[in-house]
Amino acid sequence: MKLIKLAAASLNQTALDWQQNQAHILSAITQAQNASVDVLCLPELCICGYGCEDTFLSQGLQQQALQSLQEIIPKTQGLIVALGLPILHQNRLYNCIALVADTEIKGIVPKRFLPNDGIHYESRWFHVWQAGKQTHIDLFGKSYPFGDLYFDCDGIRIGFEICEDAWVAERPGRDLAQVGIDIILNPTASHFAFNKRAMRQHIVTEGSRAFNCSYVYANLLGNEAGRIIYDGDTLIASGGQLQAAGPRLSFAPMQLTSAVVDLDLQRLKQAHNRAERHETGIQAIRCAFQPYSHPPPLAPALNSAAWEDCPELKKEEFTRAVALGLYDYLRKSYANGFVLSLSGGADSGAIASLIYYMMQLGIKELGLAGFCAQLPRSLQANTAEELMPKLLACAYQSTRHSSDTTENAAEGLAKALGVTYHRWSVDAQVAGYSQLITEQIGRDLNWTDDDIALQNIQARSRAPGIWMLTNIRNALLLATSNRSEAAVGYATMDGDTSGGLSPLAGIDKPFIRAWLRWAEEKGPDGLMPIPALKAINRQQPTAELRPGAGQTDEADLMPYDLLNEIEAGLVRDKRSPVEILRQLQVQFPQYEQAQLIAWIKRFFQLWTRNQWKRERYAPSFHLDDRNLDPNSACRFPILSGGWQRELAQLDEFA
Repeated sequence: MKLIKLAAASLNQTALDWQQNQAHILSAITQAQNASVDVLCLPELCICGYGCEDTFLSQGLQQQALQSLQEIIPKTQGLIVALGLPILHQNRLYNCIALVADTEIKGIVPKRFLPNDGIHYESRWFHVWQAGKQTHIDLFGKSYPFGDLYFDCDGIRIGFEICEDAWVAERPGRDLAQVGIDIILNPTASHFAFNKRAMRQHIVTEGSRAFNCSYVYANLLGNEAGRIIYDGDTLIASGGQLQAAGPRLSFAPMQLTSAVVDLDLQRLKQAHNRAERHETGIQAIRCAFQPYSHPPPLAPALNSAAWEDCPELKKEEFTRAVALGLYDYLRKSYANGFVLSLSGGADSGAIASLIYYMMQLGIKELGLAGFCAQLPRSLQANTAEELMPKLLACAYQSTRHSSDTTENAAEGLAKALGVTYHRWSVDAQVAGYSQLITEQIGRDLNWTDDDIALQNIQARSRAPGIWMLTNIRNALLLATSNRSEAAVGYATMDGDTSGGLSPLAGIDKPFIRAWLRWAEEKGPDGLMPIPALKAINRQQPTAELRPGAGQTDEADLMPYDLLNEIEAGLVRDKRSPVEILRQLQVQFPQYEQAQLIAWIKRFFQLWTRNQWKRERYAPSFHLDDRNLDPNSACRFPILSGGWQRELAQLDEFA
């Protein structure tokens, strides 16, 4: 038997944080060496971080990345390591993997396929490398192979598919299979999305089967640069069978997953299954490396987190992804906790609950000391009960239109979570602004003529106080907008949109309401539910900005589930108003056609008018394929024709 131990490490990196990134890389290398690993795959662009944006084009970044590589190389004794970094070659920048074996660079492989859809924009910074092309590059006073390469390390053949390379039809693995590859390494920076692990497992296991090899997949971990959350997937497969799968969405800075594979057994299967080999343009680079001697492997045991068997996986994934995103955002922004305007409604209640679960999940994995160790000194605590009021301060800011129902819901949730809780009225501020304008325009304001202005001044009057509390605590103010509101601009700029981060702006209102019911009754695997959410869940969403008790979001807009489908038709499916009408007639037969047309027109008109609001929203987390963030996922003109002709075509159906 020719046994070899493969490993993949997930790393929680930060864009441009050279010292921390290097420390995590060296920690992974040391742990792999201590575990007698032969080949270690690290994530894509792990040296500098994936989210460096236009700084990739800086000569200083490129030089710092090379300096870090040079400092890491001497630490790789007895190990083959794949390290990701940007490299400038002939005045073109490439997203590269350097293969280092036993303290020597053996060659550098540039990425062949660049993602440019949704949140990805790699071709803005990097160039595509052509298949079958090789050259040399001078680094550190030596010349190294550069291009479409594979490596023959004492008879062990190692090749690469770099992230997007594995998601396209013309996968480089097809060429690697023709040269009898033994191991394909996939260093990746693949963003979190619901149920994405199933797709990755298919790519990895099917790649190992189709290419007759072992396949190692290593993803980034955590909130690296602000908007994108990486789940830290690490997968190892051989001959179509998954051998190991590491934990996801971990709060730890690094996770190592390993498996022992039998190359002789793998090659025996290759001899039976492989068709005649064909010539390819890929070039072999030979290097000396002697693998460790290992005992025979046991039956593979998959290290899958127990919560992945949860029947409501999407809610579990959402909890853990946002919790990790919040934790990383908090510690990487050096903020002294969070501040939240707690209205007693669904959105602010969900955010407060997610911060509570962030603390619980982090302490469960790292222990209280480990969880606090990565936070500012002001957030150190001896117990979770002592920590929670430091982590989160909330304020219920009432007006004369606020109800006892929402106030009691806010106070009850705050007490249940153990956060710092304040309560004050902004009626004096609202009255002051209203009187100021009344004097200037020479008439009294009234709800018939000034409805929107009178609603918005209440929301805006809440901003100065909550910002002041945030500044005093040197904390991070969280905005409470969700994606359904963002789609139609149902939010007050400089009011409920105030904040440095908007954790829910990437997720729709129907999901938030369903998640709140789940958190009330069940909660994440291994943690307790939050019964105090019942007072929020029994309400209809309302802004509470008009006189009386009849105002609800859906009465102002349309049913949220229907709004959600119109948004999906526009953003995800790129459908026209007429196509969306046909779809809604099937999905919502309970509504008259005239009513559906009116709602579609209202949605498209509000969408067009409110792009300027989406441009000003605080950053949000990317959670699925329908994010509306114009800075990363959904670009739309601020000024446009607004589908006037397309909306007019709807009248033909009336």
